[in-house]
Amino acid sequence: MYLYLGQDEILLSERVIGVFDMDKCSTEKRTREYLRKAEEAGVILDISGELPRSFVVATHPYHEQIVYLSQWTPAAVRSLWEARTP
Repeated sequence: MYLYLGQDEILLSERVIGVFDMDKCSTEKRTREYLRKAEEAGVILDISGELPRSFVVATHPYHEQIVYLSQWTPAAVRSLWEARTP
């Protein structure tokens, strides 16, 4: 199945590693370090169009992982995921 992340980004749902709340997770030192390293590696794709509310970590064919910054809350992403999962 596919997961629509917004801004015309569609992701195979089996590639999703996790969906995280930007406000809650970005206060943690490890998360900030992870996001900083991901940005330095060029594997962050900002599809939020504004202030991101969540980030989705997924596997990628050309990178170990890719991080999508989304304008949707984790609950909204989960609802979209569950609506597509049989």
